[in-house]
Amino acid sequence: QLQAYGGGLVQAGGSLRLSCAASGRTFSDYFMGWFRQAPGKEREFVSRIQWSTGFTYYSDSVKGRFTISRDSAKSTVYLQMNSLKPEDTAVYYCAHKSVFTTSYDYWGQGTQVTVSS
Repeated sequence: QLQAYGGGLVQAGGSLRLSCAASGRTFSDYFMGWFRQAPGKEREFVSRIQWSTGFTYYSDSVKGRFTISRDSAKSTVYLQMNSLKPEDTAVYYCAHKSVFTTSYDYWGQGTQVTVSS
């Protein structure tokens, strides 16, 4: 089970930190990812982190502004979002993917991020 929180309303140029706490059974190694979906648009990938190594990957649209990290002791993944733009407005979802599968299999409920201009 995944629980995402930390969204809100922020002005352009501001920052927010999203958190996603995982509970229950997980595989020995997996990816935790962040996705977002804006109104009228398809869900898009934002970032992911490999739990065992800490390796990260970002979409071009957020690279240099967002930082994904994890706290293994708390089973929590974070998304630090800086220099926010109105186009970052979306519902943000966290998701889990085993390293042995090609798709994300567990999804959080989403948290709304709204960036005003």
